[in-house]
Amino acid sequence: MFKKGNKLYSIIKGVCPKCHEESMFKNKNPYILSEALSMNESCSNCGTKYKIEPSFFYGSMYVSYPVGIAFATAAFVISFFVFNAGIHTIFISIIGTLIVFMPVILRLSRNIWINFFMHYDKNLAKE
Repeated sequence: MFKKGNKLYSIIKGVCPKCHEESMFKNKNPYILSEALSMNESCSNCGTKYKIEPSFFYGSMYVSYPVGIAFATAAFVISFFVFNAGIHTIFISIIGTLIVFMPVILRLSRNIWINFFMHYDKNLAKE
């Protein structure tokens, strides 16, 4: 399911959508907030430019909303059904989850957005 050549592999790993060889981000750790969205200009393996056009990643804002909703829903389900929490605790757990996972949500949104426009090319991948 998460093998090279699959869009989910590129989205979860944050690698080049064309060759799946190199990380798109300069630092793999999203929790170094000063570098959370710092991206390489292009892939050193296949030369793919990540910014297709100026302001390309503004579109990822539209993706971040449903990704955030998925994280909030997961926090609600875990709080309500697993821990049988009250409404105030559920609210705090949702807000806490969104704050803690904000860098992950932002990166996932960028990964999903770029994978809408670029597709894997097995000829570019390293053997």
